[in-house]
Amino acid sequence: MSDKLVYFFGNGKAEGDAKMKEILGGKGANLAEMTNVEIPVPAGFTITTEVCDLYYKNERQYPADLNKQVDENLAKLEEAMGMRLGDPENPLLVSVRSGAAASMPGMMDTVLNLGLNDEVVEGLAKKTGNPRFAKDAYRRFMQMFGDVVLGVAHHDFEHVLEEIKAKKGAKLDTDLSADDLQEVIVAYKKLVKDQTNEEFPTDPKEQLWKSVNAVFGSWNNPRAIKYRQLNDIRGLIGTAVNIQSMVYGNMGDTSGTGVCFTRNPSTGENKFYGEFLINAQGEDVVAGIRTPEPIDQLANEMPEIYKQLVAIRSKLEKHYKDMQDIEFTVQEGILYILQTRSGKRTGAAAVTTAVEMVKEGLIDKKEAVKRVDPACLDQLLHPMIDPKFKYTAAAKGLPASPGAAVGQVVFTAEEAERWDEQGKAVILVRIETSPEDIGGMHVAKGILTARGGMTSHAAVVARGMGTCCVAGCQDVKIDEKAKIAVIGGKEIKEGDVITLNGSTGEVILDKVELIEPQMSGDFKVLMEWADEFRKLKVRTNSDTPHDTTVARGFGAEGIGLCRTEHMFFEGDRIDTVREMILSDDLAGREVALKKLLPMQKSDFVGIFEAMQGFPVTIRLLDPPLHEFVPHSDKDIEKLANKLGVTKEKLKAKVDSLHEFNPMLGHRGCRLAVTYPEIYNMQVEAIFEAAVEVEKGGTKVFPEVMIPLIGDVAELKMLKDNALVVAKEVLGRHNSKLEYLIGTMIEVPRAALTADAVAKEAQFFSFGTNDLTQMTFGFSRDDAGTFLGHYVDQGILEKDPFQELDQTGVGQLVEIGVQKGRSVNPELKIGICGEHGGDPKSVEFCHRVGLNYVSCSPYRVPIARLAAAQAALKNGSA
Repeated sequence: MSDKLVYFFGNGKAEGDAKMKEILGGKGANLAEMTNVEIPVPAGFTITTEVCDLYYKNERQYPADLNKQVDENLAKLEEAMGMRLGDPENPLLVSVRSGAAASMPGMMDTVLNLGLNDEVVEGLAKKTGNPRFAKDAYRRFMQMFGDVVLGVAHHDFEHVLEEIKAKKGAKLDTDLSADDLQEVIVAYKKLVKDQTNEEFPTDPKEQLWKSVNAVFGSWNNPRAIKYRQLNDIRGLIGTAVNIQSMVYGNMGDTSGTGVCFTRNPSTGENKFYGEFLINAQGEDVVAGIRTPEPIDQLANEMPEIYKQLVAIRSKLEKHYKDMQDIEFTVQEGILYILQTRSGKRTGAAAVTTAVEMVKEGLIDKKEAVKRVDPACLDQLLHPMIDPKFKYTAAAKGLPASPGAAVGQVVFTAEEAERWDEQGKAVILVRIETSPEDIGGMHVAKGILTARGGMTSHAAVVARGMGTCCVAGCQDVKIDEKAKIAVIGGKEIKEGDVITLNGSTGEVILDKVELIEPQMSGDFKVLMEWADEFRKLKVRTNSDTPHDTTVARGFGAEGIGLCRTEHMFFEGDRIDTVREMILSDDLAGREVALKKLLPMQKSDFVGIFEAMQGFPVTIRLLDPPLHEFVPHSDKDIEKLANKLGVTKEKLKAKVDSLHEFNPMLGHRGCRLAVTYPEIYNMQVEAIFEAAVEVEKGGTKVFPEVMIPLIGDVAELKMLKDNALVVAKEVLGRHNSKLEYLIGTMIEVPRAALTADAVAKEAQFFSFGTNDLTQMTFGFSRDDAGTFLGHYVDQGILEKDPFQELDQTGVGQLVEIGVQKGRSVNPELKIGICGEHGGDPKSVEFCHRVGLNYVSCSPYRVPIARLAAAQAALKNGSA
């Protein structure tokens, strides 16, 4: 750590610059940079982020030398401004603001107008000739300091102010006279004394240090912690504190304040955007008490100032080569810039700004690709809540599938389908979904579950469909029989309208305005640039021709995971599947499988045709058989009648399939070891479909994937079976079709013995959902009830089902890659868990040398951009 704890800026020179964000924070670094490039910035100094780090490590004690360095820089500031802190004749007033290396707007505390007391306010009034301005500055300081530092609630101050305004007949704050404001000041003092048992502090140095304490303290306030979690801000050591001389926009009609963006932050249009107020301080613009004017109206109000501001807009954007968010104040006809930072923007604006800046010569294609956050592309692919619409969430679950949805609540998949046929938009609300709910899930605008995690059935299926989903919402209590849910303590009945925000996990008990995504030509251009740089291929997880077509439209280069079990729930074929499962002998199973064969074949024909010659990895049956059978007495009786057996016999068979831990039970390849005829039917359907499509003129490249192997012997047995079937079909049709047979690495033992497995497998695909589940020992469907606590308490940085655990699960992936390629250097290796669409996980996949990632269709563009950024970051593009 440096001995230098405080950095000065002012009079055209600064001790820091824009490269020092880690030490000075974003705000401090930019204030220094603007000072160095001769932007009119009020002088000040920055206490470093390292001091914040030490403050917390040393039980809120500062380094010994800090007091001295602050005094030295305060003296510099007083000299630069020609004023002194606490001097009634010539008072210096300062602001105390936060500023971390990553922008966290509004999350930490600020104190303005610091340095005022009863004597100084009179001196300020005399010096400015404006008693009303001086008193207004004092009451603003008392209110902000009282709230931020002394803990007196903001609304208590507002209550006092409103009482005096009512008494004086004042509609706006600006209608109060200097004498009226003196009454407010006296009332504020009493409020502070009543609530804290102490007098309001009058020593400016005491005010300063108490404010510095408060700003450092706000680094770990609940909203700042939550903001860092929500925006995945990690690795920062703390906030800096910026102490800067005050300038005033509330000194009359030649003064004002505003916020502007160098481009439109909603659309990215290269047009000056913002708003301002005459005779106001900065907080008035955002408080909503007065309606600000559009920035272009400043040209009429203050033509010379507007001309200067436009020139500064151009200078700052060219200097930073990015869209800037600028705060400014005009004090008696003189323009000051208080802050510039990279402007927050929508996904559409991010894409348009990046592409337009390349066309304008400000940045190159590589920088454009690096600049757009892959996660923000979600906004371009799904309906979103209108950012102008204010709402309150009643409950919060996991953001399982992005976008937003409004609809009437239904509690069963059957009702969802029935209501959809009547033209009603529905939200399917379930305790948890099962494969049988697929019809209702398909027609629902959104899905809400009380149980389940980010890789639960509801989450995975919803993402594949591009349907908004909130999963594992523990504040939702559901009584499906009564068709009632209690959400956030309020009873919701079937037919009531709710809104889901699948991007945040919020549930809103009202109709909220949505905006439709807009795919621009700029989006296509950016994706083409990303494809120039990325090394990883991007495939999709898809089970239907429709999803496959959607994924191809988003640029998918194959299917990395086709789950054959989802097809079993289409139409009436579930009855045939159940007939196969409930048969007593091989002959009975083969009769049912013969009926299923043409159904499976038709599914594969549609997918092969839609994928147009790109590889298609088809996972053979994976779930345990109990997922396909009925469980309620009513459904068991209905199926018994169809099959012509007694209800009791059928129930006994269903009960025999029950397992205490089905995810570790009789599923995946273990089923085929017991019932090889199931996989044999699926392999026959795959190759019959492939031959048919190939004969029709479309190239086909099937990859047969055997799931859940833990021992190479399992793979060898089932691979040999598959080869017999494949050769028989291809021989019968005289086809030379190329294909691969490989396996899914999702059991830790398979990763640890990957060198042996690679002798039999022609490809690996890491199923990181199950691999995460088995490595941690977490049930992925139940872990949502407690993983949030693990993240909140710092045990885990992220939910490992959302972002790949690179330390543990990732180590198994690396072992699998290294061991597999030690036997076969050309072994094709991919990932097909939902991690394939997570940007950080994609970067990991690039680093360890995978050939491709696979994700749900609507995450394909995100994976393409993340793969390009990974290549650029790691020097391979």
